[in-house]
Amino acid sequence: MSFHDNPPIPALTGIRVLELGTLIAGPFCGRLLADHGADVIKIEAPDRPDPLRDWGQAEQDGHHFFWTVHARNKRCITLDLRQARGQDLFLQLVEKADAVVESFRPGTLEKWGLGYDELRRRNPGLVLARVSGYGQTGPYSRRPGYASVAEAVSGMRHLNGFPGGPPPRIALSVGDSLGGMFAAQGVLTALLARDRHGPHHGRGQVVDIALSESCLALLESTIPDYDRTGLVRAPSGTRLDGIAPSNLYRSADHRWLIIAANQDTVFERLCMAMGRPELAADPRFATHVARGRHQDEIDDIVAAWAARHDAAALTKILEEAGVVVGPVSTVADVVADEQFRARDMLVAHHDERVDADVLGPGVVPKLDSTPGSVRWAGPPRPGTHNTEIYSDLLKLPADELDRLSAAHVI
Repeated sequence: MSFHDNPPIPALTGIRVLELGTLIAGPFCGRLLADHGADVIKIEAPDRPDPLRDWGQAEQDGHHFFWTVHARNKRCITLDLRQARGQDLFLQLVEKADAVVESFRPGTLEKWGLGYDELRRRNPGLVLARVSGYGQTGPYSRRPGYASVAEAVSGMRHLNGFPGGPPPRIALSVGDSLGGMFAAQGVLTALLARDRHGPHHGRGQVVDIALSESCLALLESTIPDYDRTGLVRAPSGTRLDGIAPSNLYRSADHRWLIIAANQDTVFERLCMAMGRPELAADPRFATHVARGRHQDEIDDIVAAWAARHDAAALTKILEEAGVVVGPVSTVADVVADEQFRARDMLVAHHDERVDADVLGPGVVPKLDSTPGSVRWAGPPRPGTHNTEIYSDLLKLPADELDRLSAAHVI
C-alpha cells in the first residue's frame, strides 16, 4: 500500500478550537492550528463579519484574498455573543471544544458573562488563548492595540530603517503575525500540559498573548546590552552594525543580492572567490571583531567587486565557493522559485468566491509523519457551516435553526 493509499492523519486531528478573533492575530493562530488538522470553528457575529474578508491590496470580482489564506481549513458559523441565547449556544460549543482563541479588548468576554471562570465551569480542560495589544493585566491592558503600535512600543520599529531617518514599517503586519504564532505555541503548550500526567493533568488554563510582548521577544540582546553597558542599539540600514560583510550589494545588472560572509571561514572563501586572498590575513579583516570595526571598508570592497558581475554570475561564483548568497526576491520571483515549488510552499486553494484556484503559502512547519495540508480555502460566506455545526454537533432541530436565524442569533 502506498503513502497516498493510506494518507497520514494530521497531528492535531481530534482537537477542536473555537476562533473568536478578527483581523489578523487570532485568525492567524487559528490557521496555524487548522493547517495541522485541528477542527477550527470560526465564529462571526451575524451583523459583523470578520473585516479580514475585505482585506488585501488586490481584488477580483470584488473579492480580496487575505481571507482565502487566513480562513483556510476552517468551518465558519455565525453567532451573536451579545444575546443571551447566543451566549448559551457558545457555552454548549465550549463543552465540546479543547480551546478558544479570542482577540477582543480585555474585559469583553467578561462583559458578556463568558469570562474564563464561566468557560472553565462548563469545561475544566478548556484552554483560552487571549490575544490583545498589551495583555490582560498591567496599566495599558485596556488600551486598544494594533500591530503597528505594538511594533513601535516594543522597540522593534526603532531598530528599523536608516540612521537619522524615520523608522519605516515593514510592509506586513508583523506584530499581528508574531502574536498569532505565539498564540498557537501557547495553545499547544497548554494542551500538552493538560494531557500529560502531572499537577496540571486534565486542567486547562489561560494563554495571555500581548502583541507588544510578541514583538519584544524578538529583540535579541538589545535589552541586556542596554542594561549592562547603556548601549541603545540604533537602526543600521541594510546591515547589522558589527556584522561584516553581511549586506545588500548591487550587481552589474542592477539586482540586489545579500552576501553574508561574516564568519571567519566563510570570509576566507569570499576572499578567494573575489580573487583577493590576501584580505583574509589583513589585520583589518582577519577576525570577526576586526571586520566589525572596519565595516565600511570591507563593504566598499565587496560592493565594488559585486558591481562587476551580473546577478546570475555572482550567485554561481559564490555558491561554488560556499559563500552564503541570495537575491532580494519580489513575489513574482518567489512564485517562480524552484526551491519553494519543490517543498510545496506554493499551494493552490480553490476559492469558491471567484471559482478558481488561488495560489497561497504552504504549511509550516513540515512534519514527516503527520504533515499538515491545505484542504480548502476560507469559506465564502459567513455562516457557511451553520447547519453542519448546530445540527450535527449540537443536535439542534431545523425549526430551532430557523427561529435562531429569524432572531439574528445566528
